[in-house]
Amino acid sequence: MFMGEYNHTVDTKGRLIIPARFREELGEEFIITKGLDGCLFVFPQNEWQEFEKKLQGLPLTNKSARQFTRFFVAGATPCELDKQGRILLPQTLREFAGLDKDVVLTGMMNRVEIWSKEKWIENSSYEDMDEIAEQMSDLGLGI
Repeated sequence: MFMGEYNHTVDTKGRLIIPARFREELGEEFIITKGLDGCLFVFPQNEWQEFEKKLQGLPLTNKSARQFTRFFVAGATPCELDKQGRILLPQTLREFAGLDKDVVLTGMMNRVEIWSKEKWIENSSYEDMDEIAEQMSDLGLGI
């Protein structure tokens, strides 16, 4: 399971060091794609395959299902770590997530998220957590 928050930088060539704690779980090859809220999602192969199966189960006749699938699959790219534990982030994904220099990598159980530091700060405000907790309770997650 992926968890934790790590601050890193993208170098001028678009390379990013993956935290050592995430490397073993990601394996030799993994998938990076557009994520929700303006971040990137990083899936180990087994988790990506599970996600693909769910996407394939969506009805082709449903426009929202096609758009949802296109969003994740069209920009997906396989990645491998170099000897220094870095990956090369494709330019299109860097542009999508606004990754210029300072980034935050967060573990999210079955995936890693890569955020620009600015977007992470914007999206990690927990001022309304009591309200969110109530909504999660309605979804069956009681604490």
